[in-house]
Amino acid sequence: MIWVIFAGTLLFMEMVYHIGCYGFTAVSPLLPLVWIAIVASMESVIIDVLKRKQQKVLFWIFLIAEYIVYGVQIEYFTVFKQPLQIRTAFVGGQDALTNYYREIGMAFLRALPQFLFLAVPLVVSVLFIKKGVLRFEETGVLQKTRALFLMGISFLVLYVVLGIGKYMETEYYEEYSEFYSPESVAEKMGVITLVQRDCAFEIKGLFGKESHTAQELLEELPPIATPLPTAVPVVTEAPVEDVPVENIPEITPTPAPVPQVFELDMNKLVEASQGDKQKKWLAEYISSLQPTQTNEYTGMFEGYNLIYLTAEGFSTYAIHPELTPTLYKLANSGFVFTNYYVPLWQTSTSDGEYVNCTGLIPDGQFSMRKSGANYMGFSLPRFFAKEGVTSYAYHNNTMSYYDRHITHPNLGYIFKTSKLGSCSEKEYGQNIFPMENPGKWPASDYEMMVGTVPEYAGLDRFHVYYMTISGHMYYSFSGNSMSSKNKEAVKHLDMSENAKAYYACHIELDKALEYLLEQLEAAGKLENTVICLSADHYPYAMTEGEYEELAGKDLSQNMEKFRNTLILWNAGIEEPVVVEKTCCSIDILPTLLNLFGFEFDSRMYAGRDIFSAEEGMVIFNNRSFVTDTVIYDKKAKTTTWKKELTEEQKKAYLDYMTEEVKRRYSFSAYILQENYYQIIQDCLLNP
Repeated sequence: MIWVIFAGTLLFMEMVYHIGCYGFTAVSPLLPLVWIAIVASMESVIIDVLKRKQQKVLFWIFLIAEYIVYGVQIEYFTVFKQPLQIRTAFVGGQDALTNYYREIGMAFLRALPQFLFLAVPLVVSVLFIKKGVLRFEETGVLQKTRALFLMGISFLVLYVVLGIGKYMETEYYEEYSEFYSPESVAEKMGVITLVQRDCAFEIKGLFGKESHTAQELLEELPPIATPLPTAVPVVTEAPVEDVPVENIPEITPTPAPVPQVFELDMNKLVEASQGDKQKKWLAEYISSLQPTQTNEYTGMFEGYNLIYLTAEGFSTYAIHPELTPTLYKLANSGFVFTNYYVPLWQTSTSDGEYVNCTGLIPDGQFSMRKSGANYMGFSLPRFFAKEGVTSYAYHNNTMSYYDRHITHPNLGYIFKTSKLGSCSEKEYGQNIFPMENPGKWPASDYEMMVGTVPEYAGLDRFHVYYMTISGHMYYSFSGNSMSSKNKEAVKHLDMSENAKAYYACHIELDKALEYLLEQLEAAGKLENTVICLSADHYPYAMTEGEYEELAGKDLSQNMEKFRNTLILWNAGIEEPVVVEKTCCSIDILPTLLNLFGFEFDSRMYAGRDIFSAEEGMVIFNNRSFVTDTVIYDKKAKTTTWKKELTEEQKKAYLDYMTEEVKRRYSFSAYILQENYYQIIQDCLLNP
């Protein structure tokens, strides 16, 4: 009876979690059912060896522990739209409690019905005990043997299921065992399977290399039987009026394209990889890559200043011609990217920053944090430093959050914030910039600009990075100080409070940008300064309905909720340049390196220069992807073709791109895990 209660409780809680977090979507039942049987058997076996009073105590400890595990998972998903992993709980738990306590409280109220449903097995267990249906009594050898036999059978079934999955190359085996996907495991296989797999991963990390992307991909790419359509960036200039022939200036011939690579001692690189499978894979992969080449936009902004912003919770739908006129101006002039995406990663803001600053795919969780111990010599500040330019990074929150006081200086920035957090006054006090209201939540982006722009506006050249916060969730007039501050400006909108509050807090970002442009112009630096802005993620704290109200359209299909706006602007671009090529946040770094004319190696990044001839590609957390040719939704199992291809070409193309996605995941993971940029640096012929 005890086994039945434990198994029934786990199954019921899995259903509450799945329906509450993912809705009525399909699951892969084999692994979760097996793991439920195993866990229930293990709990039963432990209880069976105890005396009667101890059995009752441990029974309730197990039930309450299960309630807490599922409750915490529901709470975390309600806030972050991601499953909670062990590393997050232990590494980021304090950060979450100290910085997200407001969001946690609001999420609890939102998820209250789920918490009440989760308690049903506890109530049923109380009734069973009172009615005598469940009795605690010492068991004999036969009962103990039966429980152990059931546990053994469950493990045997597990190995059979995994063996069949491996032999048949099933999707569930790949996501669970080879190319571990926490998000897919949580959704398709449940919390128990996620916790078990996560524990196994962390334990493995104690004794060897950790790898969320452990699948070996050394085999050659699937052959492409029929040539695929040539992919070139679709770039169109705004129309111009006819000009008399005699007034047309002489056209300078375009230089021949040059591969964008470093001179690497490949023999030395191979030697450094001996005895290490991941390093060997990286050396072979890098040597096999075709680098991008210089193009008509190479060096367009050579010698210019760069102000680069990661905007918290920003989306296209924050842009309004009247409410946020500066954002509207910047987004609709300069370069205009019509097919730009910002995927959501597992550590939301920190991973969004990591992608923007490194051009790499995050490896599991806290990739930026992990990078703090690595050599990060191919970041923007390192290239600017070669030209004698000082790089500053500013954030209007605490110095210590996400260990930015370590990671951002490691990228090459002089990092300053508005508050210390857990950092000491003695060591970091000089890195605090002045703000009128640093304690507001969220704090003001405008006030951050007022407190920081004077520091660099008078310099001959500069590179500045901002991590903004005014657009932080939640979006309400009672829980968001920036929404409350700008409430009057949106009161006329015929929209819900969430939508109006979202606009209102982004008005503060707009004020910040307006002030920035004014100060640059006053300092005579506007013409030779480039503004680049991208989101860290879309406003995932909104429900699907709330976000669709803001967008004014259905966002449920074809990755639409991840579409966003990339601002890449300079006052000297007189007419907008429309870029229709598919691109994403991972492409920003190599694109900027090309535009600023830096000599760089395009093979060092998972992203690609948007203006290169290589086909555009967006990679998502669950390994779905969008290219100039196809939209492949792995979760929904749908494929939407943008170009006409034969069935043979379609299959070859999908096979190729599916493998390429895995390669770029593995490339990014191994670069981080192996501190491989240091090895690259040591193998440069002309460092």
